[in-house]
Order: sequence, then structure tokens, then C-alpha cells
Amino acid sequence: MTTNPTPPARAGRREWTALGVLMLPLLLVSMDVSVLYFAIPAISADLEPSATQQLWIFDIYGFVLAGLLMTMGSLGDRIGRRRLLLIGAAAFGTASLVAAYANSAETLIAARAVLGIGGATLMPSTMALVRTMFTDPAQRTKAIGVWSGVMTAGIALGSVLSGVLVEHFWWGSVFLVNLPAMALLLILGPVLLPESKSSHPGRFDWLSVPLSMAAVLPVIYGLKELASEGWNVRYVMSVTVGLLFAALFVHRQRTAVSPMISPALFRSRGFSPAVVLNLVAAFGMMGSAYFTTQYIQSVLDKSPLEAALWSLLPSVPIGLAAPVSARLVQRGVPRAYVVGGGFAVTGCGYVLLALTGTDSFWLLLAACAVLACGVVAVMSQVADLALSAAPVEKAGAASSLLETGTEFGGALSMAFLGSIGTAVYRHEIPASAPAPARETLGGALAVADRLPGRAGDALATAAREAFTSGMHAAAVTSAMLLAGAAVAATVTLRRAPAHDNAGRADRLSPSGV
Repeated sequence: MTTNPTPPARAGRREWTALGVLMLPLLLVSMDVSVLYFAIPAISADLEPSATQQLWIFDIYGFVLAGLLMTMGSLGDRIGRRRLLLIGAAAFGTASLVAAYANSAETLIAARAVLGIGGATLMPSTMALVRTMFTDPAQRTKAIGVWSGVMTAGIALGSVLSGVLVEHFWWGSVFLVNLPAMALLLILGPVLLPESKSSHPGRFDWLSVPLSMAAVLPVIYGLKELASEGWNVRYVMSVTVGLLFAALFVHRQRTAVSPMISPALFRSRGFSPAVVLNLVAAFGMMGSAYFTTQYIQSVLDKSPLEAALWSLLPSVPIGLAAPVSARLVQRGVPRAYVVGGGFAVTGCGYVLLALTGTDSFWLLLAACAVLACGVVAVMSQVADLALSAAPVEKAGAASSLLETGTEFGGALSMAFLGSIGTAVYRHEIPASAPAPARETLGGALAVADRLPGRAGDALATAAREAFTSGMHAAAVTSAMLLAGAAVAATVTLRRAPAHDNAGRADRLSPSGV
């Protein structure tokens, strides 16, 4: 005799309130990626860092965050996601206070590194707790959509907040805004958030920690430097070394008795395609940002703060993208078509970007809005698919893999599309232009400012047109890649279940909440 399985419990007011509390640290962690955009000049004037120190002040947060995501996701599965979240919140708040009142470049670099460690604990923990609290598939889809929208919005808000605060206060204020949210999390977290962890975690594989960092950091570093500096043997070697360590890391996970990332995760139907498609979506998101931020400031000649404020406008429709995609899935539209459609919408955004001229301000904003909506629709759905496919006991590891893929996708996008844009720019810029002008748009505008009359105007116009041509080439390339991703997602995800075994896993797992 068969019995009908008990439907998963629906989340109530407590869980939705807890979700709101979780979104505060997520928003701040994502904002910290871009919060120094306008604070760096003030920091440089106050602390007088060297060029190398300034670079580390800006980059060390992202590098530490990316390098520790997998470690912290696995650690949360073992010691408890709420416990790790609260430890990370305390570290993040303390480091924010130290950073705000840093009196030397060394202190600020160290504080930013600790912020990266705290961020690496917060991001996978928040997503894993969403997976734990929302066992009903429809509610979980909605909650993950909120998570994806907040993370994307935070990156856009960070630069704007930085500009506003630095204009009215001192540069340390960009760090002090973290304190109220972290304090609220430390107070309400123990009351509202459930504790969850794996019931049979096994011994923590400490060898995998340096292996994972050695795999992630050289690749991220090499790709970012290739995007900003161009092809260089040193950066190619960095990526190669990272890939070699990645092979060693994978071998370790396949042979270790208690691996950091269980290979069984990839045997869950839908998990592997979701991780790959999430990486492709991140590729689409960061590729546009690389060009549009320069376009608004250097081609349209907007001030940095004006550019940041205008960049918020395309973020408005993002709030609708995830709920709409979730509603479509709940009403029976196959997830494969929703994700494929999201990639198609993102590709259409790139087509609009390819149609911009050197004065197409509103068309550019429309392109960014369309593109962002498509990306958020994809990311929310593939995140839901990945977490539904993963056992609840491995939610932290699954979340960390998604977020590490996002870091890789963004770095790969900037390197690949940036190289295309740079190649076209150098081909289009007149050969008679001074050497700095032939390298970058910024260099060309700096030279043009020093040239008299029509000569400076002619060089600036030629450089802006060359940059726009490079952006067009990158946009067309992206549109074609995303069209392929739309087809691949539609075909691949047809075999993926709508909600996999998430409900059964929650009921059978001893650690289910």
C-alpha cells in the first residue's frame, strides 16, 4: 500500500521576517565590492598609500572573498550555518569599525582582508539558510528570487552610496554604515534564524583549504589583470597555475574520505547545469558593466557621481524580474523555457547595446535595464534549481559553488570581452595618435586635454568613436554567446526536474529544521 508523502511545511511570518534580516548583511557584503569607487581619492589624500598599496586596498576584499567561499560554505555545513553567519557578522562589523578609523594604508588593507573573510562566511550562509527555512518549493523560489535581486542591487548601490557619503562626510563613513545592520543581525539572528548543519559531516579536510585558494585566486587575479592590462605572459601563467591547482583540488575531492565539496553534489539531477548556467549569467552581467561604466563617464562625459546615480535607473526593473520568473515557473511554464528566455532577454539587451552611438544615453540605459532583468531571471532560477537539487545537508557547499562560479564568470567576462573591446579600439584609433591615446580611452582623453583647440577635440572624438566600436564588437559577441546559452539551457534543463528531491530531502534529513 502506498502513502502520499507529507507536503513540506510552508514558511510563516517568522521565516519571512528572518529573510528580511538576512538580506541586510547580503546587501552590505555585495555593496562592499564597489563601495570604494569614489572613496579611493579621499583615502589616497589622507593615508598616502603607494600605488601597490592602493591597488591592494581596492582588490583584497574581492580576492579574499572569492578564495574562501568554498571553505566557508563547507565549514557552515559542519559547524552550523547560523553560527558561522553570526561569527562572520561579528568579524565584518569589527573590521568595518577598524577600516573606518584606519590611520595607515597597512591597517586599512588588513581590515579589508578581514572584511573579505567575513563576507565569505555571510554569502553562502545566507543562501543556505534560505534553503533551510523555505522547504516549500514555491516559497523557496520566491525567497531565492529576493536573494538574487538584493545581491545584484547591492553592487549597483555600493558606488552610489560611496559617492554620497564621501561628498557629505569623511571616507570612513562608507564602512560605518555596515555597523547597524551587523548589530541587528547579531541581536535578531539567534531569535529568528534556525540552526542547521549536516548530521554526519565527517572530518574537515584542511588540505583542501589551501588547494581551493590556490585554484581560485591565481585565476581570478590573472583574468582581471588581463582585462585591465592586456595580454601578458605573467598573467597567462597565473591563470595556468590556478588551473593546475584546480585539477589537484578536484582530484582531492574525488579521493578524500571527507571532501570539502562532495562529488555526489554533481550527480544530483540539475545541479551541474545550474552551476554552469549561473557562471554564464555572471559573464553576461559583468561584461556589460565593464563597458557601460566607462561609456557613461568617458564617452558621455558624466561625472563619476552622475554616472553612478544614472546607473541606478536600470536597477529599478530588476525588482520585478525574479518574481515574474518565479511566477511563471509556479504556473507551470517549464523552468527550461524560463531560463532560456532569460538568456534571450539578456542577449536582446546586448543587441540594444550594439546599436548605441556616441550620444545614445537613453538607449544605453534601456539596454542595461533589459540586460539586467534577463540576468536576474536566470540567476534566481538556476540558484533555485541548484539548491533544490542539493541535499539540505550540503546547502552551504552548494551555495558556495554557485557564488564561486559567479566570481569566475565575472572575471572571465572582463578578460574576454575587455580584450575584444581593446583590440577593436586599438585598430580604430588613428595610428598617428600619441602612444597613451592608442592604449585606452582614458589615456586618449588625458592627452586630448593637453592638446590645443581642434587637435584635442579631434583626438577625443576619434577615441570615443573607437571605444564605442569596441563596445559594439563585444556586445555582438556576447549576444551570440547568450543566444547559444539560451538554446543550451532550454535543451539541458528539459531533463532537470521542476523541484527535484528538495522536499523529500528535507523530510528525510536528520538535520532538517
